[in-house]
Amino acid sequence: MVYKLFHSSRFDKELSKFPADFQKIVDKIEDKLIENSFTGDSLGMKWFREKRIHKYRIYYIIYEDLNSVFMVAISEKKDQQKVINTIRLLFEFFREEIENLLKRDFT
Repeated sequence: MVYKLFHSSRFDKELSKFPADFQKIVDKIEDKLIENSFTGDSLGMKWFREKRIHKYRIYYIIYEDLNSVFMVAISEKKDQQKVINTIRLLFEFFREEIENLLKRDFT
């Protein structure tokens, strides 16, 4: 099943700080996620995953009921646990954000 892919505002802000070659790698990862959203490493739950790019981690949440993947954060390995904990705490906020994005996408 093909999924829609969205970025959180935080993800866009973080991604914009990286060079073009890194952003191209992220684009390729996103292309793969649209076709198979369950690639990457699971972070304790089926819906919460990461992909590695060198020393960085790309975090995303899969909403099967919404057929969507939400790119939420980028961090270095050293900050990994702090970012994972933050994303888990903000899970409901991310849910609201993607629902709003989907509403805008369909109008």
